[in-house]
Amino acid sequence: MVSLSKSIFKAYDIRGIIGKTLDAGVAKQIGHAFGLAAAAKGERSVVIGRDGRLSGPELTAALAQGLQSAGVDVIDLGVVATPMVYFGTNVLNANSGIMVTGSHNPPDYNGFKMVLAGEAIHGEAITGLYESILANAGKVAAVPGAYSTYDIRAEYLARIIGDVKIARPIKIAVDCGNGVAGAFAGDLYRGMGCEVVELFCEVDGTFPNHHPDPAHPENLQDLIRALQETDAEIGLAFDGDGDRLGIVTKDGQIIYPDRQMMLFAQDVLTRHPGEQILYDVKCTRHLAPFIEKSGGVPLMYKTGHSLVKAKLKETGAPLGGEMSGHIFFKDRWYGFDDGLYSGARMLEILTREADPSALLNSLPQSDSTPELHLHLKEGENFIVMDKLRSDAKFPGNERIITIDGLRVEYADGFGLARSSNTTPVIVMRFEAETPEALARIQGEFKRVILAAKPDAELPY
Repeated sequence: MVSLSKSIFKAYDIRGIIGKTLDAGVAKQIGHAFGLAAAAKGERSVVIGRDGRLSGPELTAALAQGLQSAGVDVIDLGVVATPMVYFGTNVLNANSGIMVTGSHNPPDYNGFKMVLAGEAIHGEAITGLYESILANAGKVAAVPGAYSTYDIRAEYLARIIGDVKIARPIKIAVDCGNGVAGAFAGDLYRGMGCEVVELFCEVDGTFPNHHPDPAHPENLQDLIRALQETDAEIGLAFDGDGDRLGIVTKDGQIIYPDRQMMLFAQDVLTRHPGEQILYDVKCTRHLAPFIEKSGGVPLMYKTGHSLVKAKLKETGAPLGGEMSGHIFFKDRWYGFDDGLYSGARMLEILTREADPSALLNSLPQSDSTPELHLHLKEGENFIVMDKLRSDAKFPGNERIITIDGLRVEYADGFGLARSSNTTPVIVMRFEAETPEALARIQGEFKRVILAAKPDAELPY
């Protein structure tokens, strides 16, 4: 029996290691606490689903028991991509849902992504579940909730295929990294009229081929090779639970989500001229001018899929996106992040072109770094960040943005340092017009970080 640890209650979700910080007992307690929270908001039913991880069946069964013991009915979708649980909360007369998923974490992890009464919960709402478990341990409903299963697959595929139309037939390669998206991606894109080369679409919770995380170039090498060796025109890759999209061109270029957002924004703004387009602080500085040129209003916001989703709702923006690959369409869709749907929308745009890769490669681009991580002790990341925000001095007339960490905009690039909300890390990213400018901006950040923490071991 694993004892309940506050450490698994993260900023955007709950995540732990099987047998160490997470097991069926903990899952049942989480279900009970979430069930009470749902009932308190007048919710009668909760939709649940799980990805392909080996610990999924046991955790999901226990989660369901916990929810039922709080008096709410459970609608179990079985093995689905995370966005299919969100879809369920929009079409099944139940506005709350829990997805049992470890997303892109290693195989021994699992966790829970949650929607409560139509809101993606984060921060205090998640720590509130921990408090509730401590406070309400024995409070079992007089009448337990019912349990039913529901197969949402056909409805979900039909909803996308009915809405998103490709302009011409296209052959694509799809790499699901043995994550749960593999159970749906091939059928979805074939249903839209594509010819599909499938890579690692067999769902396997041990991830035997490569890690299911398209944010890292090493996980896209198989897809790049498939595009070289076949006549597929474009490559799509998905993370472990299908809520994030990666894109690779015919010539092996990786189109990161902040550049994908340029095409999505341009398309969405044809129907929503003058509206706000939301993006997080990690995105390229070329995105804002592109949004303005396309007739929209750029709005930079904090990183975190739950935070962006909440801000999207608050602003009424038709589109939001994160550098990590979470893209949120409120235009023709429901406003939740869905890698499979984003892939469909990208194919709709790309099939209007004779050469999709040329369009993608023509999007503005600078020299940039991937995410760089400065590893610190538990809690130290926030202390160092506070010090940087109060003390860091930059010599010129740079624009300093502090909505999430410290983003410094120069005439020829930007630097970002922000605290991770899930691990004791300061995340950095740099972009510049030339390699020299990149080195200069990184040097500036090195200077202020070492002033705040002289023994910091920088990742560059």
